[in-house]
Amino acid sequence: KLPTMKMLLLLVALLSAASAAPPTCYSRVLSLSKEITESFRQLQTSTTVDSCVGTLPRLYLDIHNYCVLAKLRDFVAYPGCDRVPEVNELKEKARSLYTILISYCRRDLVFLTDDCNALEIPISPPIEHS
Repeated sequence: KLPTMKMLLLLVALLSAASAAPPTCYSRVLSLSKEITESFRQLQTSTTVDSCVGTLPRLYLDIHNYCVLAKLRDFVAYPGCDRVPEVNELKEKARSLYTILISYCRRDLVFLTDDCNALEIPISPPIEHS
């Protein structure tokens, strides 16, 4: 009876993996923008990184805001901190996101706003009361 149960579990696992949807352009852009925003936040709060990091343009990203394209372009083109490997890595991710947005996902995304000021001040998560 045990081998039958193992086979049944294996079959269920294989079927659920086979029916899993591949990542969409939207899901890839959303996850990459969150990753970039979080990496930037960590970089800003790190005490071990060069002081030039404080001069970098803000990098809060919302892929539903049309201004995100200009924000990414500005960040990648920013001349400061070229000697900091973490900044170069972040610029590479930002360049990748920009390329995905304008090339691969161009027809799949819908921008809900073009409020550039909204990208300057990140929305804080709601405060939980105990």
